[in-house]
Amino acid sequence: MSQLPSIRLKKNEERRLRGGHLWIFSNEVDIAATPLRTFGAGDLAIVESSRGQVQGIAYVNPASLICARLLTRDAHAAIDRTFFERRLTRALRLRERLFSRPFYRLAYGESDGLPGVVVDRFGDVFVVQTSTAGMERLQEPLAAAIEALFAPKVIVVKNTSSLRALEGLETYTSILRGALDGPVEIEENGTRFLVDPIRGQKTGWFFDHRESRAGLAKLSHGLRVLDLFAYTGAWGVQVALGGAASVDCVDGSEAALELAAENGRLNGVLEKMQFVKQDVFEFLKRAREDRRRYDVVVLDPPALIKRKKDVGQGVEAYRRLNQAAIQVLSPGGILVSASCSFHLHRETLHDLLRAAARISDRHVVFFGRGGQAADHPVHPAIPETDYLKTFFCHIGESL
Repeated sequence: MSQLPSIRLKKNEERRLRGGHLWIFSNEVDIAATPLRTFGAGDLAIVESSRGQVQGIAYVNPASLICARLLTRDAHAAIDRTFFERRLTRALRLRERLFSRPFYRLAYGESDGLPGVVVDRFGDVFVVQTSTAGMERLQEPLAAAIEALFAPKVIVVKNTSSLRALEGLETYTSILRGALDGPVEIEENGTRFLVDPIRGQKTGWFFDHRESRAGLAKLSHGLRVLDLFAYTGAWGVQVALGGAASVDCVDGSEAALELAAENGRLNGVLEKMQFVKQDVFEFLKRAREDRRRYDVVVLDPPALIKRKKDVGQGVEAYRRLNQAAIQVLSPGGILVSASCSFHLHRETLHDLLRAAARISDRHVVFFGRGGQAADHPVHPAIPETDYLKTFFCHIGESL
C-alpha cells in the first residue's frame, strides 16, 4: 500500500488516534502539506503525524466533517476481500460465544474495525448498511468476504440511512445475491419473529434491546402493557409470551403493525394483543382523557435527536413523551423508557424522568438500567458507539 497518497495531520492531532479512536476531522489535517481537495470521496490514504510518523490507512471524504476514518494501523495492509474476511471472522468469534443461534448484528462499525458499515445476520440472510463513501466503494470486497465465509442465500444492501446525506450519498435498497419472496423468520429470546429487510426500517430489526426485552418479559405476567412505537412487536410479543394479560401496540405505520400481528399469531399470543395505528402523542393524550391506565408502559421511540443542533427540540419531545407515559400508568406501574439518540446523554434522560415524575406528583425509582445488547459492543475510545440508554422505572403514588 506504499503507493497510496498521504494525508498529514497538524501538530499533536494524532493523539486521539493513538488513544484508540478511528476518526479524523477536516480541521485536524494539514491542508497546506496535503490538500484534501486532491482526494476523491472514498479514496484510500496513508495517515501521517505532523512529523511524518505513519498512523495507518484510512479512507477519505474531503466533503465530510469527518474527513477520514482509519481502517487499519498496518500501513502495508491490502484493503481487499481478505481484509474483510479477517475482520468479519474476528467479529463472528465474539458473536458465536455470545449467541447459540445465528441471529445477531455481525458487524457493528468502528467497534468491529469496520467504520461506516453494519451487517445484521438473519440466519442465511445478511443485510448490509454502508453509511460512508469509503465503505460504499469497498462494498464489493465486503460482499465477497460475506459470500466466502457464510455462503449466504441472500445479501441485501439496505442503504437508507439519513447519515449517507452527510457523505453526499444517495439512498437505495438492492439485493446483491439471491432473492427474497417475503419476510425472513428469526428468533430472539426464544421468540419467533418475521423480519422484512426490504420494506422495514433500517435492516428490518433492532437487536440492540435484546436483553432489556427479555428482562421485561419476566416482569409482565398478568399485567396490562402498553407498547409505544411498537414497530413489529419486538417488545409486545415477548411480554405477551411472558404472560402479560393484555398488550396494546401503538405505532404510526400500518405495515409495521400488520407484521406485529403476524408475529403475535406466529407465537400464539394474538388473542391478547391489540394494534392501534395512531400518532403516539395523540394516543397518549386520548388515553389520559379517557382515564385509561396500564401496569407497564414501554417507551422506545426512534432517534428524536439526529444532529447536535436538534438537541433542544429533541429533549422537549422526550420530556413530553415521558410525562404523558407516566400519566397513563397505574400506581405501582413500570415504565421502561429508552433513547437511541446519541446526543441525549444518559444523565439527561435520568433527569427528564425525575422531572416528569415530579410534575405528575409521582414517586419514581430506577430498579434497572440497560444499554445495547452484546452484539453492539462499545469501543472504549469511541463514545459514539455507546448510544442506547434504558431505564426501568417503578412509578408509585406521591410520598
